[in-house]
Amino acid sequence: MSRFNPSIDLSAISAQFQGLQGRHPGLWPIVPRIALLVGIVAALGVAAWLGYWRGQLEELDARVAEEQRLKQEFVDKTRQAVNLESLRQQREQVMQYVSQLEKQLPSKAEMDALLSDINQAGIGRGLQFELFKPGQVVVRDYYAELPIAIRVTGTYHAFGAFTSEIANLARIVTLNNLQISLPSERGAPAAQASGPLTMEAIAKTFRYLDPEEIAEQRRKAAEAKAKKK
Repeated sequence: MSRFNPSIDLSAISAQFQGLQGRHPGLWPIVPRIALLVGIVAALGVAAWLGYWRGQLEELDARVAEEQRLKQEFVDKTRQAVNLESLRQQREQVMQYVSQLEKQLPSKAEMDALLSDINQAGIGRGLQFELFKPGQVVVRDYYAELPIAIRVTGTYHAFGAFTSEIANLARIVTLNNLQISLPSERGAPAAQASGPLTMEAIAKTFRYLDPEEIAEQRRKAAEAKAKKK
């Protein structure tokens, strides 16, 4: 039983590509015409890829990525919707906490009363004020900071009572850069010193900004941002 094994005559195929110059492609032999057709199809495919299909595929990839993003956003918002009541309760707790903190910050009109409270806290503990000098107000985003340079004389225990009194004020006051100078008998522990001591510190008080001040801060921030651009 013979096996079918046709042989390809390469010389005959090569001969079909000879003498094609100047002849109409319709008169070419079958092999050159097929080769020409394959070349035209390939060129059209490359042109279509570069001019149309590639953009379409890139847009398809972008749409797929957008679909995934929207699905994840939907999942996140669904989770938030399920926990909406809990989030509302947390927001209410945060607002109450912020309100309590704001109550500890005096307004601009209440600053004089707070300064008087600080002064009375020292006098009530038997301290003598040698310096009580409010400095320049430093305005932050949502609050203002007022540093006060103080220097008082008195006993070590009076200083402790004074700082405790400051800590227990209804408003927020901090003591910074606190230094205590010993009396003339150098080397004696401050707690055991018999003469008056001198304490220097920077007391900082804070107040919340008025609506007009907040609007001014936002305006300045917007101008600074515009200048950077």
